[in-house]
Amino acid sequence: HTTTALDDARANARRRIRTRAHLHVTPHVHAPSMMSSHATASHVSSAARTAARLLTRQHHRASGAAALRAPLSTTTTTRQRAVMTSASAKVIDGKSIAATVREEVRDKVAAMKAKTGKTPGLAVVLVGERKDSQTYVRSKKKACEEAGITSFGTDLPEDATEEEVLAVVAAYNADPNVHGILVQLPMPKHINEERVLGAIDYEKDVDGFHPLNIGRLSQRGREPLFVPCTPRGCIELLERTGIPISGKEAVVVGRSNVVGTPAALLLQRRDATVTIVHSRTPNPEEICRRADIVIAACGQMEMVKGSWLKPGCAVIDVGINAKDDPSKKLGYRLVGDVEYESAAEVAGYITPVPGGVGPMTIAILLQNCLEGAQRAYGCEDL
Repeated sequence: HTTTALDDARANARRRIRTRAHLHVTPHVHAPSMMSSHATASHVSSAARTAARLLTRQHHRASGAAALRAPLSTTTTTRQRAVMTSASAKVIDGKSIAATVREEVRDKVAAMKAKTGKTPGLAVVLVGERKDSQTYVRSKKKACEEAGITSFGTDLPEDATEEEVLAVVAAYNADPNVHGILVQLPMPKHINEERVLGAIDYEKDVDGFHPLNIGRLSQRGREPLFVPCTPRGCIELLERTGIPISGKEAVVVGRSNVVGTPAALLLQRRDATVTIVHSRTPNPEEICRRADIVIAACGQMEMVKGSWLKPGCAVIDVGINAKDDPSKKLGYRLVGDVEYESAAEVAGYITPVPGGVGPMTIAILLQNCLEGAQRAYGCEDL
């Protein structure tokens, strides 16, 4: 009955408005705003004004009801528009936070040297001549030098045998001046990476990939000696930015052994409720929309859109991809696994690419190496 009465009232109002005020009222606009320059308020009868107000109120009620009936994706878009017009995400400056971590490491290395006369040592094994791997190794050696960490290195040719690589690893395992061993990946296809990584002494496994370290990470009440650098860097970014983790809902997009799985384990150890989205997940957008924290590490360029996100969430973008861009000198620019522009309009915090997670990886590598030396020299209280 209420619906019928409202329909009758709206019909009568339209007739009165057309007859007495020569106005064309749409449900989206208040009647006075549509008046011509010759039809002033004095020419509009009280009944017409009342009818116009009634139409506007009924339109607002109908809009609200429609929003309640709309599917999740529609209401989310509406909320995102509100965020877009009022705020944008705060950028988590990975370069600045990494610089702080590296300064802390440098200070502790100096304190260790003053107390024991010794410094941490990091050994890097490179097999082959991949240009990108050579660049990474050089950057790690430079970072060690800046932090006061002694750098060791062995470069093997592309055709080096697996046994030759294992012999190098064994020599560094036995060297008391080496506290961290890193084998640069990927290695040539004829070498079994799992076997080589498993041969590294877990007490020198600064990459955190040894089964004993990953196993301890996955169990409550156990502490790994080392945690993988990139996932630990993600957590450091959250914690040093003051973003709470305990009790929050977190989604990790990607389940690799290098980032996704250990990142999920680290979040769980900090009492987050964690969901992993992967290539067989049928509804990734819906799952991500629930998350207070999203870590994107799927290796798919700009996969996570702003429409996937809960307004105000924290987004950590681990991905790095080359996107064609003719305006750039090299013809491309670097982007992450998150579509930055749309995500930044919805999220509360977000890491840029580049300049977000990347700088943290090397900073945490140095920190892991320092912690290995502290255990070896009995000066963990530094």
